Amino acid sequence: MHSRTKLTVRYAETDKMGIVHHSVYPVWYEIGRSDYVKMFGMTYSQIEQAGVMMPLTNLNCHFTFPAKYEDNIIVRTKVIMLSAARITFTYTVKRINEDKTETELGYGVTEHGFIDKDTFKPCNVKKRLPELYAKIKATL
Repeated sequence: MHSRTKLTVRYAETDKMGIVHHSVYPVWYEIGRSDYVKMFGMTYSQIEQAGVMMPLTNLNCHFTFPAKYEDNIIVRTKVIMLSAARITFTYTVKRINEDKTETELGYGVTEHGFIDKDTFKPCNVKKRLPELYAKIKATL
């Protein structure tokens, strides 16, 4: 199961050549992650209100073709690994062409840990958020 987040490249996301700067992709991944979690009936804010934070522990981006100003983009997000202590997301970034076909522009992976928002120590998300954990785990 994956989420599909539609975006339009903004001028501020591009460099002088009109190409999306590489630093924008992790921001798009974050938007995709938020949309992915919402599919399971919970927002990132609600996860944090439950006392759990998900700091980034690893980020990997691969670029194939450039995204450009005003391109219509889809970020496909899915979880490929979930444990009580960690979660790994993958992302595929595609351009929606005028003929409605899609061109893959790149992909990425982020890894996150689950920590207690007050102590910043690792926590067991399976115990803290059992319903969310079970819903995501069922998609793997």
